[in-house]
Order: sequence, then structure tokens, then C-alpha cells
Amino acid sequence: MPKSKFETIYRDLKQKIESQEYLYQELLPSENNLVSIYDCSRNTVRRAIGMLAEDGYVQSLHGKGVRVIYQPVAQTNFTIGGIESFKESAARNRKHAFTRVVNFTEITSDERIFRKTGFVPGTPLYYVQRVRYLNGTPLIFDNNLFLRTAIPGLTREICQKSIYDYIENKIGMQIVTSKRTMTVERATPADEAYLELKDFDFLAVVTSQTFNADGVMFEYTQSRHRPDYFCFQDTAVRRKPPAGGTSQKLA
Repeated sequence: MPKSKFETIYRDLKQKIESQEYLYQELLPSENNLVSIYDCSRNTVRRAIGMLAEDGYVQSLHGKGVRVIYQPVAQTNFTIGGIESFKESAARNRKHAFTRVVNFTEITSDERIFRKTGFVPGTPLYYVQRVRYLNGTPLIFDNNLFLRTAIPGLTREICQKSIYDYIENKIGMQIVTSKRTMTVERATPADEAYLELKDFDFLAVVTSQTFNADGVMFEYTQSRHRPDYFCFQDTAVRRKPPAGGTSQKLA
């Protein structure tokens, strides 16, 4: 499925900001210049800028332009950001990525899986376990459950490459929303077997439920990270409370 023009512009500007072609606190080229550079409409540029703002890369300043607010983190960190594949995350973090699939099985959800994930009993699932290597070191252990009816034809080989690339560009399904929970948990025997934990006996764990354009949850993932390589970035926006909504007169 071909990318929209604004997505292409978004990815190009994002890459330029991450590579510091556009520096922190610097203004992006004007809207007129961006329209000329990318040979597109103003609305297309604005949609791309809007996506960058949502990701915390830029901030629009009324009457002044668009300022870069992204700051690169230390290269020892693997930064988790928006909804992206491991391959995309590794490229953004400028690290060489490799995935090893250690388990690929078809299962059916039961009451225990339902309570943990939200997949109702009887739902056909793929159960995938993958070890993620960054610059040759195993640092992330992923436990995935995927809805089989939403991702027909999934194979071990696809899981080793990129499931999201298969979903978006082969099946044509749109990935929209991911709900995440971050915790710190003790290392399990599986963590110790697959990851190089050194002296660590705990991991940073990101649990996510991911939904498509129809609001259907097609993925439940528990991603277990060695803590010295883990960093989560988010951008929060201060919203004005409704008038009179923060205080009430006492009777």
C-alpha cells in the first residue's frame, strides 16, 4: 500500500531532525519553502508538521514558524517512541538490528489468556517469541500474541523480518492505536536464557495492546528490555482546564 505524500514528508523531516540536519531549537524552513521543496500543497505540509508535533519533534509558533524541540538521547539508550516496528526503532536509534524467532506457534485463547490480554476465549492466535539483537547483543525479549484472522499467512520468516511491514504493505491493514503499560519486573529464567543481563536481575517491561482502523485489537505484546539500554520518550501537552472546573465554592 503506497504511503501518502504527507507521510513521506513526515518521515523525511523526522529523519533530518534525528540526524540533526535541523538542530534543536532551530526553525524549520518556512511553509512556503517546504511546499516548494516537496512540490505539494500547504495542507499536505501542515499534516506532516502536525504528525511531527504529535511525536514531540516540533512545536508550531504562531507568527514565527515551526521550532525543533527534539533532542537526541545518549547512544547507549534504545529509545521507545511511537507505534513502530523494531526494525524502524533500531534504524531511528542508529543501531544494527537482528531478530531471532525462538517460538512460532498457533494457539487458541483460553480464560487465562483472556484475563491477561483481552483476547476472548476461543480466539485463534499466533504465539511468537523473538529475541532482539542490537549491534550484535541480545537486549530485548518479545512475547507476542497476534490475531490470526486479522493477519492471515503470517510465517516464522515474516516474524524474523518485520510483521508491521507485512501488515501494512502486504495485507493493507492500518495500524492506529496502541495502549501501553510500563513496569519494572524481576528477570525470569527465560530472560536469563535469551538475554545478556550481566548483573541485572530486573528488566523494563512494556506491555501493549494494539488496534487497527476498525478498533479491533490484533496484537498483544510484552517487550522485556535490559534496563541499561532502555529509554522511553513521550510528549505531554498541557490542556487548559474548563473555566471553573478546578475549584468549587464550599457550601
